[in-house]
Amino acid sequence: MESLKELYRIGHGPSSSHTMGPKRAAELFLQRCPDAEAYRVTLYGSLAATGKGHLTDTAILSTLQPHAPTEIVWRPDVVPSLHPNGMLFEGLRSEKAVESWEVYSIGGGALADATTKREVPPSIYPMTTISEIKAWCYREGKTYWEYVDDCEGPEIWDYLDTVWTTMCETIRQGLNNDGVLPGGLKVARKAATYFVKSKSYSDSLSSRAKIYAYALATSEENASGGRVVTAPTCGSSGVVPAVLYHLATSRDFLRIRILRALATAGLFGNVAKTHSSISGAEVGCQGEVGVACAMAAAAACQLFGGTPSQIEYAAEMGLEHHLGLTCDPVCGLVQVPCIERNAIAAARALDANIYATLSDGSHLVSYDKVVEVMNETGHNLPSLYRETSECGLAKQYRNE
Repeated sequence: MESLKELYRIGHGPSSSHTMGPKRAAELFLQRCPDAEAYRVTLYGSLAATGKGHLTDTAILSTLQPHAPTEIVWRPDVVPSLHPNGMLFEGLRSEKAVESWEVYSIGGGALADATTKREVPPSIYPMTTISEIKAWCYREGKTYWEYVDDCEGPEIWDYLDTVWTTMCETIRQGLNNDGVLPGGLKVARKAATYFVKSKSYSDSLSSRAKIYAYALATSEENASGGRVVTAPTCGSSGVVPAVLYHLATSRDFLRIRILRALATAGLFGNVAKTHSSISGAEVGCQGEVGVACAMAAAAACQLFGGTPSQIEYAAEMGLEHHLGLTCDPVCGLVQVPCIERNAIAAARALDANIYATLSDGSHLVSYDKVVEVMNETGHNLPSLYRETSECGLAKQYRNE
């Protein structure tokens, strides 16, 4: 299992798999073929179906176009067997391909190809299931963040500090922005309004309104191509920051405790990424917002003094109650229903934390089993419901 640096990536939205991944692939292909007279990039499957709304072509062209004329070919009818997010990069001379590379954006900004199957950063976690790690916690008298520290080393804390700084900056930026989001749906930003209204409510409702506002702030920044942290993806980047920012500002938790909560959240996200997927095109939105909810629930439960079993229970609930969630963005934009889903998932994460904290931590279904079910469920979902914008909410919107 790889470093949390591969899970928490800092970049620009609106999509880690459709924007960050393709841009990185374009940069790598440019290194492989810097002297081409022209480039041709064919987008397949989900990348082609929702690429324009996700700014996939913009991300690729911003990298290749300054060096040579670049053509984007859209093939949503071709779904590669290795992963729905396929791309074929070609370097051309005299209109003939002199270099080609078929690559896949597999979620969270990571890439894979037929040779390597996927990018494989060094594996630094010897235990890759929560069941193993939880047993270790009780055996050693430690908690999840200490396992991260043991495996990653002290340098991970500087990185998580940068991650947290970026998350906070994105929320503050989003709270101070107004207007309509780009893309044609004319979705108005709501974060600032929700935050202002939160000041007028009683404590309980004010707290909930702030959670919504913080999640909306990040998600709206992401939808407009702003700078976000994948947690675990761009499309679900509003959940973890909203929960932690709310707890940091309302409960005065020390910064180091927030960083430790981020480490625990990342560990649960990493397990889901390793044993299933965080790609909406592969397993639906359960792999994005569902995993984000689990991460946030685990982080919150740790901050409130949860035991390893209670923390796992909170994460398990956060993911379990998102099982089967489809990915059907209207017009291929990361706006409807994505932005609202982040806000609701942030609130559900806090509910899962409360439920788990009130319990003794005992539960029948483990987090690892829910990850396994998520993987099975995602692959059994018809492809139409996995980030193609061809069915579900996207279809109903077109037919109105």
